[in-house]
Amino acid sequence: MRNKLFSLCFVIIMILSVSLTGCGSGNGNQAATATDKPADTAGNTGGDNAGTTTEPAAGGAADISGTITFLTNRTDMIGKEYDEYVKRFNEKYPNIKVEFEASQTDYNQQAKVRMASGELPDVMFIPTIPNSDLPKYFAPLDDLGLNDQITFKDFKSYEGKLYGITTGNSTSGIVYNKKAFAEAGITEIPKTWDEFLAAAQKLKDKGIIPLASNFKDKWPLNNWVYDMPRIIEGKADFPNDKLNTDTPFTMDNGYGKALSLLRELNEKGFLEKDINSTNWEQSKKDIAAGKFAMYYLGNWVINQVIGAGTTEDNVGFFPLPYDNSGTPAAALSPDFFYAVAKDSKNVDAAKAFVKWMIEESGYEDFAGFISPLKGKESNLAQLKDFQATGVVLQEGTPDDAAVTDISNKAQIDLPAIAQEFVLAKDPQAVLDKWNKAWAKSKKDLGK
Repeated sequence: MRNKLFSLCFVIIMILSVSLTGCGSGNGNQAATATDKPADTAGNTGGDNAGTTTEPAAGGAADISGTITFLTNRTDMIGKEYDEYVKRFNEKYPNIKVEFEASQTDYNQQAKVRMASGELPDVMFIPTIPNSDLPKYFAPLDDLGLNDQITFKDFKSYEGKLYGITTGNSTSGIVYNKKAFAEAGITEIPKTWDEFLAAAQKLKDKGIIPLASNFKDKWPLNNWVYDMPRIIEGKADFPNDKLNTDTPFTMDNGYGKALSLLRELNEKGFLEKDINSTNWEQSKKDIAAGKFAMYYLGNWVINQVIGAGTTEDNVGFFPLPYDNSGTPAAALSPDFFYAVAKDSKNVDAAKAFVKWMIEESGYEDFAGFISPLKGKESNLAQLKDFQATGVVLQEGTPDDAAVTDISNKAQIDLPAIAQEFVLAKDPQAVLDKWNKAWAKSKKDLGK
C-alpha cells in the first residue's frame, strides 16, 4: 500500500472511527479463498447519492477508457481466471486496462485501512461498515440498469441509492458423496427428516460417518443457527422478533428446533466420533474420499470438495429436510458486494467492469455461487439438481441494528451457543442462560 504523508497515529484513529456492524444474515464466515469459507454476509439496508455518472455504455464501449484497479481476496485467480476475464472484457471495452491488487491478509481489515487512509482502489468489495457510511466512500450504481434484476438490492443501499451488488449468492443444503450413498443402499435423496435419519443410519451401518459437522471450528455451524431458524419459522426476518421478547431462545421456536436437530444427529452418532477434534481442511478430503458422506453447508463448498480429490459427478446437493412436511426450503445469502470508489478517476470504466462481471464473466459458476441476477439458471449440475427439487429459496434480510447492539452487549455468539446446547446435559439451561443475558442487555440499552 502506498504511504500517505501523515502520522501512523492519525491512521489508527481513522480506522477506529470506521464503525462496524454485527452479523446480519448470519453466515459469519470471513473472506473467501479457494480453500476457505465464504464472506461474511452481514449488512444493513440503505443508499445515498454520492454523485451521478453516465451509464457506462452510454457513449459506446469504445468511448470508455482508463486504468482501474480491483482489490480482491481471490488471490488464487490472479494470473489465471482473472486474466481470462480481462481478455474477454477487453473484447467489449478495448480501452479499459484492469489491474488486480491481492489482499494477502484479512480482507475486511485491509479494506478498512484503505478507507481510513483515503486511498481506495477503483473496484473493491464492501467491508463491514454501516450502510449510512456507504456514500462517504462509494459511487451509486443505480445507473447500471440492474436494480430490477439483482438479488439483495437493499443490502448495500442507503436512502434509496444502490452502492453494492452481490458477487454471487449461496444457499445451504446437504452436499454429499454419491458413491457413499450408493454403497449404503440409498437410492433416493431424503425428502423428510425421518427419511434423512434413516439414510444416516444406513451410512453409519456401512462404517461411513454420515455428516461432517466440523463442530470444533465453530463457524461451520453457522447454517444451523442463522439459516435454519429462519427456514423453520418461514420468516426471513425472524431474528428481529427477538426485540419483542425477553426470552428469544425457546425449545419450540426456530432457534430451539434448529439446535435440537443438530443435537439429535450427535446423540444418534451421526456426526464425527470426536466432535471436539475436527479438522476443516481434512474434512473436505474425507468427503471427497467417501469417509464422510455429507456436509450441511453452503453450495460454495461443492467445488472445494471436488478439488479435494473427487469427480464432479460424484458430488450432489439437496435441501436439508428439517421436518416431515416434504416441502423443501432453504435460505439464500449474499457473498461479498462489488463497489466502485466515488473518488475513482475512472468511475465509468470501473462501473463498466462491475456490470460485466455481474452479467458476462461467469464468476458465479467458477466460485460455486448462484447468480446475483434473479432467475438466472446455474450452469453447475449440483445447483440445477437442487433447484429442480422445487425448493423455495428464502432471500435473507439483515438484522435490525438494535438486535445487533443487544447481541453484542450480551456477547451472544450463536454458533458457540450451538456448541453448548449440543453437549449440555440440560440444553434448556443453556437457553435460559442466554435468555437472561439477552434480557439484561435489552433492558440496559433501553430497547
